[in-house]
Amino acid sequence: MTNVPIEGILLPDEKPNHESSSNWKEYFSFSTDHKVIGIQYLVTSFFFFLVGGIFAMVMRGELLTPESDLVDRTVYNGMFTMHGTVMLFLWTFPSLVGFANYLVPLMIGARDMAFPRLNAVAFWMVPVVGILMMGSFFVPGGPAQAGWWSYPPVSLQNPTGNLINGQVIWLLAVAISGVSSIMGAVNFVTTIVKMRAPGMGFFRMPLFVWGVFSAQIIQLFGLPALTAGAVMLLLDLTVGTAFFDPAKGGNPVMFQHYFWFYSHPAVYVIILPVFAIFSEIFPVYSRKPLFGYKVVAISSILIAGVSGIVWVHHMYVSGTSGWMRLIFMLTTMFVSVPTGIKVFAWVATIWGGKLRLNTPMLFALGGLVMFVFAGITGIMLSSVPVDVHVNNTYFVVGHFHYVLYGTVTMGLFAAIYHWFPKMTGRMYSESWGKIHFWLAFIGTNLNFLPMHPLGLQGMLRRVASYAPEYQFWNIIASLSGFLLGMSTLPFIFNMVISWMQGEKAPANPWRAIGLEWLVSSPPPVENFEETPIIISEPYGYGKSEPLTSNLPE
Repeated sequence: MTNVPIEGILLPDEKPNHESSSNWKEYFSFSTDHKVIGIQYLVTSFFFFLVGGIFAMVMRGELLTPESDLVDRTVYNGMFTMHGTVMLFLWTFPSLVGFANYLVPLMIGARDMAFPRLNAVAFWMVPVVGILMMGSFFVPGGPAQAGWWSYPPVSLQNPTGNLINGQVIWLLAVAISGVSSIMGAVNFVTTIVKMRAPGMGFFRMPLFVWGVFSAQIIQLFGLPALTAGAVMLLLDLTVGTAFFDPAKGGNPVMFQHYFWFYSHPAVYVIILPVFAIFSEIFPVYSRKPLFGYKVVAISSILIAGVSGIVWVHHMYVSGTSGWMRLIFMLTTMFVSVPTGIKVFAWVATIWGGKLRLNTPMLFALGGLVMFVFAGITGIMLSSVPVDVHVNNTYFVVGHFHYVLYGTVTMGLFAAIYHWFPKMTGRMYSESWGKIHFWLAFIGTNLNFLPMHPLGLQGMLRRVASYAPEYQFWNIIASLSGFLLGMSTLPFIFNMVISWMQGEKAPANPWRAIGLEWLVSSPPPVENFEETPIIISEPYGYGKSEPLTSNLPE
């Protein structure tokens, strides 16, 4: 194989695919290949994304009318709780871990993760969590109904009197999910610190690796708090301890501290890799170097650091003292500084570039636009007076979904389309991809934008019925929610048909820069025939030096 210089780096000729790193049977096995595990994460999490989406459409169907006339209120509460739980613990976290599993070893020149068996065990705990969650629908009383945050004393109620109930199963599943994520965090941090190719210093790492590294640092320091809180609440429910039960002298607000000490940083756990996806995609489809690589990399670490001192802004109305409100209002606002640095760098990268509006670029641009809007409302919510005014209203729901769907899920779709040829060796249909984008972009905005005026007018969240004056915006949100749900259909069709019989993909269809694009599509079993030696800076469009010094001839 010969090397062809393209825009200052060396890329392999576009030869027929090498032997795939796996066959379809391996995806149902206890494989230790990081690429197989990555796809296992992605497919499993997408299945639960569909389940969570069905729950959401049932809830939006209920909210079409002011009266509670579609499902029983307990069923609504169960679906409400499970929708949030599934979308967080079984969609966003596992899907991003899936991308990290697939890409990080390729991007840093490693043959696999540091602990392959631990990697496989961490994945197989995810289906266990999903089975427990779905199985809770079939126990007496149904699934947990206290919301995805499960505040006591509501989460301590046990109307059925059974030891095994939906709330117990929920807590057990969350604890298992926490253990799985901690195992993954140890693996990722070790891999990134110890297994980079020769010459790849920290400031030669791709920004996706920086995003994963920063996110997993948060996991290591924050996730034990949520896992411990879930276990303590489980003990209160099952063996009669009194950590959070006020009837026995426990402190229910303490659970909120355990929960939010991790669960607000968890937003950065899922948003940092998505930011890094934007940083990978914008230079490729703008044909320009990334603006301010080192500053963008450092901003990821700053966000990770500040994330540990913002959690109390979720508790302004939980008896928090004035001085503490002020401190956490300022720290929450400060997060916007390193985040704003990233937005500035992306805009500067796009500005004046030769834009190619392929499907990955459309999803990345859509995600950026919606993140800027979410950032504006996020700064509003960091302010104590505004947060107290709109607390527990649909304004918060709208903001949260602009982050979780408008930014994170749109970013995930951008990543799927961008790396789909690398993972499968096939090209997808651009036409179907663009149909998916426009349906998703329109559906997302028309679904979640009306929630902001609803919240400002005072409509409470977590309700199955509401005052008639809120119906107009709810009709728009519900109909758009159905459109958003339907937008997934062209994506499924595109991915399945393309994976089965799409056009064969070259090694580097996008003319991108990065070690993962220097191997065949899909990559060989051990990634690289020889360990690459890194001799250039990342994102170096137009530079004269090659990326590595030992590409195969």
